[in-house]
Amino acid sequence: MRTSVTVVAAVSLLAFATKTPLSRGTVATVSLSALLFILIGRVVARQVLHISRSRTGHGAHRMILVGTLPEALEVYTAVTRSPAAGLIPVAIHITDGYAATRGIETPIPIFTGRDVLSLVREVGADTIAVCGSASNEPGELRRLAWQLEGTGVDLVVAPQLTDIAGPRVHIRPIEGLPLLHVEEPTLSGPGWLIKNLLDRVVAAIGLLLISPILGIIALGIRLSDPGPVFFRQTRVGHDGQTFRVWKFRTMYIDAEERKATLEELNESDGMLFKMKHDPRIFAFGQKLRATSLDELPQLINVLKGEMSLVGPRPLPADDGDYLGDVRRRLLVRPGITGLWQVSGRSDLSWDEAVRLDLYYVDNWSLTYDLSILWRTIFVVLRRKGAY
Repeated sequence: MRTSVTVVAAVSLLAFATKTPLSRGTVATVSLSALLFILIGRVVARQVLHISRSRTGHGAHRMILVGTLPEALEVYTAVTRSPAAGLIPVAIHITDGYAATRGIETPIPIFTGRDVLSLVREVGADTIAVCGSASNEPGELRRLAWQLEGTGVDLVVAPQLTDIAGPRVHIRPIEGLPLLHVEEPTLSGPGWLIKNLLDRVVAAIGLLLISPILGIIALGIRLSDPGPVFFRQTRVGHDGQTFRVWKFRTMYIDAEERKATLEELNESDGMLFKMKHDPRIFAFGQKLRATSLDELPQLINVLKGEMSLVGPRPLPADDGDYLGDVRRRLLVRPGITGLWQVSGRSDLSWDEAVRLDLYYVDNWSLTYDLSILWRTIFVVLRRKGAY
């Protein structure tokens, strides 16, 4: 988009300077069509590259991680989370000696006391990643960069700062010292106001449009199992305030009493109770969960300002442990959908779910919300992780 705007500005300035008569319609048509073709081209090229990296490993970089073992393993976990990123760690060169590896299993070979360049040739690497505080000796990193000159081996530095989106990070070189500047999360301002207004408008229009569907679902629940149509549970929202979430009931009315007998079968490692084949769910309720239709009444919570269309998932108030990092989730309103839902849902571990929620809070933007809403459509259609 920046390229398209730049081209339009350059052409307009050139036409003005040379007094060349250009049709406004021609400039607008060419600009918009070029923008469309560039976006499509970039999306297709990126998908081809991601598929190539994920399936065949072509176009990927083989990395040696240099640093202390905990720092190297943290970087390993981060870069291997997405095969499409094209970063394949093949070895770890630790700077604190083999003693640090006692009793620790590592996914890739460990080396120490070796010449890094010879190790690069030995394992067939093309990138060296310096993890955190790889050396306490000043100037060693600069000397390593000198060593790599003319070898075709890339040097990257992985600071001890994870889960920060690119737009928040800037490099500020000052007197030869590259300072990494991290901007504050944007949890206020015009974008946040637009998000709140968009939530209310979409929720109101959505409830009106889908009211016949809600009625059909309500009838199906009453025919499947006698009892209330809706399930109301206290959840924790923005700033720790509690509210009653609206959901279609998908379980038999004695579900809570039967939960105690199923605790040992819990497949979740976190706060929520999860079973892929929960006997407390009736047949129609299982269909509602698989298609996520049981979440539709939460539009009422969105309309009341208790929830948002996009945000961290709302957790039960009675089981919550909102100390430490987890409490940061409460800086924003919980959402009907979110990064957790489009990244695996119930198939994810508790730690990974919390990490994704915190990533959303730290890197929120209006564009990011729209992206998650778009991805939600395909996740719901695939029904992955919905149980």
